[in-house]
Amino acid sequence: MKLFTRLLAATALTLALGGAASAKTFVFCSEGSPEGFDPGLYTAGTTFDASAHPVYNRLTEFKKGTTEVEPGLAESWDVAPDGLTYTFKLRPGVKFHSNDTFTPTRDMNADDVIFSFDRQGNKDNPWHQYVSGASWEYYDSMSMPETVKSVEKVDDMTVKFTLTRADAAFLANVAMPFASIVSKEYADKLAEAGQQAQFNQQPIGTGPFRFVAYQPDALIRYQAFPEYWAGKQPIDDLVFAITTDAAVRQQRLLAGECHLMAYPNPSDVPAMQQNADLKVDEQQGLNIGYFAYNTKQAPFDKVEVRKALNMAINKQAIIDAVYQGAGQIAKNPIPPTMWSYNDSIQDDPYDPEAAKKMLTDAGVSNLSMKIWAMPVSRPYNPNARRMAELIQADFAKVGVNAEIVTYEWAEYLERSKAEDRDGAVLLGWTGDNGDPDNFLAVLLGCDGVGNNNRAQWCNEDFDKLVQQAKSLPSQEQRAELYEQAQVIFKEQAPWATIAHSVVYVPMRKNVTGFVQSPLGDYTFDGVDITE
Repeated sequence: MKLFTRLLAATALTLALGGAASAKTFVFCSEGSPEGFDPGLYTAGTTFDASAHPVYNRLTEFKKGTTEVEPGLAESWDVAPDGLTYTFKLRPGVKFHSNDTFTPTRDMNADDVIFSFDRQGNKDNPWHQYVSGASWEYYDSMSMPETVKSVEKVDDMTVKFTLTRADAAFLANVAMPFASIVSKEYADKLAEAGQQAQFNQQPIGTGPFRFVAYQPDALIRYQAFPEYWAGKQPIDDLVFAITTDAAVRQQRLLAGECHLMAYPNPSDVPAMQQNADLKVDEQQGLNIGYFAYNTKQAPFDKVEVRKALNMAINKQAIIDAVYQGAGQIAKNPIPPTMWSYNDSIQDDPYDPEAAKKMLTDAGVSNLSMKIWAMPVSRPYNPNARRMAELIQADFAKVGVNAEIVTYEWAEYLERSKAEDRDGAVLLGWTGDNGDPDNFLAVLLGCDGVGNNNRAQWCNEDFDKLVQQAKSLPSQEQRAELYEQAQVIFKEQAPWATIAHSVVYVPMRKNVTGFVQSPLGDYTFDGVDITE
């Protein structure tokens, strides 16, 4: 297959850095640029696809195509009967990558595991604020600082986690991207040289691919790691061709300039399904697209105002225009494919006249606000700009003047976390571990305010339920509490729940070994290209 001009330039760049022309190059047309390459600092799938999955591993991993936990860098573990102690036996002989400035002198061991977690939870760790404004938002949003009492080295190949309370999702949590294991030796070398920022720009991990180079907003280049503990990958070079426009991604896929693309326009999927040169995987997404009001800012601090705005949104029109048959209206903050989904809940009706009356009764008139629209396609929202325009028109019908704003993706994610943010933000979530806690606690819990909780919503009754649910041993007991929490969410309306989508992954016919993830990940270990 041919490579387009940028990829030819990337090949020249790799050769200039000392690489050799690869025998087999796989090109992924990705949808956006990563915020950085240290997965502990971020929550976006775009960033995890470019960092956590190719470069790093975790103690536990998700079995391909499932949310089932299997051994990763820990080859086994023991859990105490009270659920408060997890002892991980590490896999021996795991090698770290090297780069032009760093060559590891030892294999992965307990020191790396302890460092990987301590830097996130310990404010006294010198790496806790190694880059300006560092925020361990996933670690914090999941209440890990309160849950993890200590991480101790038993011996070089054994690590013990002691918890303050039982956490039914703990093994799944440490399989998530934020829990990737990084090299303490590399961190020490950078600190000694005063180059800590390189940790987020030139990543060193144990994963299937070694980072080579990044050209912002254009491409990322990786090489298969020959000493990878699970064996060298079938492909030699992996290239992320960053292409923010879905139509252009499609054109490049059809032209053979990439082998697989992320997030097609739903309207383009039928033609791709009929194309003899392509194949298209699909599955119901474990996701939610939502519209989060800033509940700390007037008048969105009033539940009546939030409910009124929800009733002003014609969600069926959004499904028709934006998802084009590849989505369904959402009424809950978790998808219907997830256990504990409360199907008895009634959605807010589309009723502009009732919305106008409710705003008037709440003392709100001539409301002006901002609608934040994402600049990239995501599985839960293929076209945020179009969705924002539809909501803007709906709000105008009830006397609300809305201005649409957007920013570059990394800036959008950072700015939208602010507790004084104006208006409401379009965003969404794809589950990272298959557990309801990953939606309800991470996105709506009190610990997430100022981070993943874009609604800045802290409801004590809701929070008590989701925190209690973590500690219960049976799924049935946990589900009962999560169902109650969804009732409170719907009554309080910190979001307008918009849609759950079907996720499509188009690729060239000669791609083998790619397994679509229910967690929305794009991972390329085991992927090959046939002649």
